[in-house]
Amino acid sequence: MARAPLLQLTDISLTFGGNPVFDGLDLVVQQGDRVALVGRNGSGKSTLMKVMAGLVEPDHGERVVPSGTRVGYMEQEPDLSGFATLGDFAASGLDDADHYRVEMVAEGLKFRPEADVNTASGGERRRAALAKLLAEAPELMLLDEPTNHLDIEAIAWLEAQLKDTRAGFVLISHDRAFLRNLTKATLWIDRGVVRRQERGFEAFEEWREQVWTEEDEARHKLDRKIKAEAKWAVEGISARRKRNMGRVRALQDLREQRAGQIRRQGVAAMEIDSGNQSGKRVIEAKGLTKRFGDKTIVENFDLRVMRGDRVAFVGPNGVGKTTLLKMLTGEIAPDAGTVTLGTNLEMAVFDQARATLDLDMTLWDGLVNDPDMRVSGRADQVMVRGTPKHVVAYLKDFLFDESQARAPIGSLSGGERARLLLARIMARPSNLLILDEPTNDLDVETLDLLQDVLGDYPGTVLLVSHDRDFIDRVATTTIAMEGDGRATVYAGGWSDYQTQKALSAAEAAAPVAPAAPKPAQAAEKPAAPARKSGLSFTEKHRLEALPEIIAKLESEIGKLGTLLADPDLFSREPVKFRKATEMLSDRQAALAAAEEEWLALAEKEQG
Repeated sequence: MARAPLLQLTDISLTFGGNPVFDGLDLVVQQGDRVALVGRNGSGKSTLMKVMAGLVEPDHGERVVPSGTRVGYMEQEPDLSGFATLGDFAASGLDDADHYRVEMVAEGLKFRPEADVNTASGGERRRAALAKLLAEAPELMLLDEPTNHLDIEAIAWLEAQLKDTRAGFVLISHDRAFLRNLTKATLWIDRGVVRRQERGFEAFEEWREQVWTEEDEARHKLDRKIKAEAKWAVEGISARRKRNMGRVRALQDLREQRAGQIRRQGVAAMEIDSGNQSGKRVIEAKGLTKRFGDKTIVENFDLRVMRGDRVAFVGPNGVGKTTLLKMLTGEIAPDAGTVTLGTNLEMAVFDQARATLDLDMTLWDGLVNDPDMRVSGRADQVMVRGTPKHVVAYLKDFLFDESQARAPIGSLSGGERARLLLARIMARPSNLLILDEPTNDLDVETLDLLQDVLGDYPGTVLLVSHDRDFIDRVATTTIAMEGDGRATVYAGGWSDYQTQKALSAAEAAAPVAPAAPKPAQAAEKPAAPARKSGLSFTEKHRLEALPEIIAKLESEIGKLGTLLADPDLFSREPVKFRKATEMLSDRQAALAAAEEEWLALAEKEQG
């Protein structure tokens, strides 16, 4: 059965600053569509979404929305002028009778409707914009980086809402797990061309590599043809002394075709100099306790971080992840307990708030005025891992155009600011990286590269992130902060933490066998007749609990098997490979034992 269109773009062309963003774009979004919109930073994803929302007028083409269809757009930087509170803004498109929807959404997204718009943070403003969109429940939702500034619990809540919605949606996000779990089609913007595949983000990378391989093969064939025709033009004309003008013109057309091909944007030239090797023991924390008023951040917390560890901190917003991170690095003193830092530490910090970036400075000045990058007597060079390099050349390494060098940092997109901050911390040697929400706004390719760089980095990494996929790919240890001072250390990444937590909960829920009666007690009552068959109360409940435990073990074994199927994992991430191998062996042994126990109990139940 054909689905009705919610939005149609026809022959859309748009130019910014003389450069075409789109040309001849056709696009249809239908009822029930769940679309991932992907592309490099600066490729035009947000611009296309604004065209779809009707907020940007194209130079040419037509946008059609059927009568009665509502299109909702979540803005990255919403205009809250004229509203007293975030709740007033979120409810501004609703009838009075529907204001309760804002309260419901606010609870899931964890924002305060009563908060004053003048004092609200950027993250709170974005959550209010998302709440407004969800409360209005349009037929088509356009979501631009909705998970930024959400913690993992709120991301899970939003994911569940979008899974259950009947509305269509188009989604821009850097969160791979979010995209994989929600989307069924993919729009890919690449050098002004928008391609569509009727498969979700799960299949995107395979599709992208196939397209690029075919493109490279076609370019290679074209180069060979130009070379052959050029040889004829020299040798053939010389031999016959007569020009075949049609063939000469065809050669010229081939050359123009080759010159007109737009080269793919490369990846940033990220590299980290680990500098001097730190001591084997990087951080030793014992009995840490920290409170702010009646709020406990951690209580009696112990942690040992060794050289080469990758430690991820997860938990709800406001639980104190950044505070704990600052205690472990000596920036904040604990109320009780001790932190001992290892020897020869050289620390580099990626700040969640990007506070080290002066938005009024140009990119050029932001680099040359950095004390750690300044080259004495040279205003056009920066020190990169001990070697002077021209400012523009280094900016190009991180995918900035020469024209951006003199632009203010405040004019950069979120992804560009993140790349600039990475450029600054990667210019100097370090053996301890502190990464507080590094993944926000970065495109998929840059995230891939950052993960590879961290995999090869011989130093130590402390990481705060809400990106489940990134944690899985990077972390060797996960510290879950659950509030009220509880901080639990788990081996592995996000999926490992979830599995271990679920297994612990299942074991805790299993009933404990009652203690055997004392001899005196047994003598007071006549002995119960021996049972010919059947299960005890404890065994019966154990038999009922085992299928869930077996299913969880099978699921975890499947995930570990998929991880270990990566042929490059051992060379790229040897520590993670070792831990995954050990966990797989443990899970397989536990599964075999659980299956044997279930079989024995099932046979006993049958008598």
